[in-house]
Amino acid sequence: MDICDYKAYISAETMMGPNSVRILAELLNKYPLHLTPNDMILDLGCGTGLTSLVIAKETGAKVCADDLWVSAEENGKRFMEWGVREQITPICVDANNLHFEKKQFHALVSIDSYHYFAGSKGFFQEKILPFMKDNGVALIGIPGLKDEYTGRAKELLSDWLGDDAYLFKSPKTWKELIGDSDRIESVTTWEMDCFSEAWDDWLATNQKFALGDRQYFASIIKPYTCFVGIYIKLKNNG
Repeated sequence: MDICDYKAYISAETMMGPNSVRILAELLNKYPLHLTPNDMILDLGCGTGLTSLVIAKETGAKVCADDLWVSAEENGKRFMEWGVREQITPICVDANNLHFEKKQFHALVSIDSYHYFAGSKGFFQEKILPFMKDNGVALIGIPGLKDEYTGRAKELLSDWLGDDAYLFKSPKTWKELIGDSDRIESVTTWEMDCFSEAWDDWLATNQKFALGDRQYFASIIKPYTCFVGIYIKLKNNG
């Protein structure tokens, strides 16, 4: 995908952190989703729906856009303005208490949100996997700790993140947390390449949280953190 196609939608109003479209673009370019208009994707922790818009445009599939912090009504208005309301269904449900039909989604996408609710071992198997179709995939991009600093999040990041420092984990740790299952074929984690560009886009805004991040970027964020890419491929048990 070409991020330039979405510049008109990327703004201080639609970003909630480092540019989610850049993170999503790396995932989709590395692991393209080949889906049909009848297939369904769950965008878990969609924020203002920016990632949902891109997913819908790039795949042509139906998207269920879930976020706990931004209301379904607010996102629904945006999807209407963007001309994708018929393709995207906005909902506001806790990721720990999802209620969908079993094996409903061909893909899960989660950008800059999965670390808030999925940091315990077994979460993917218990809370996500039941709703995923066989042969499905999960594409996850989240802020994390570089592998070389595994286990030192509290020590290195507390001045910036306070009590939330523990949320940042390394690619190696995330692979362990995803774990295995008789339905999981493979789990791949890596430090993503889009770190600098995604952060540059965010820090260039005058959004109040971006202004707060600026003071820690050179001393904490850049040297110790990364974006963790996670690709989960499910088995074709059918």
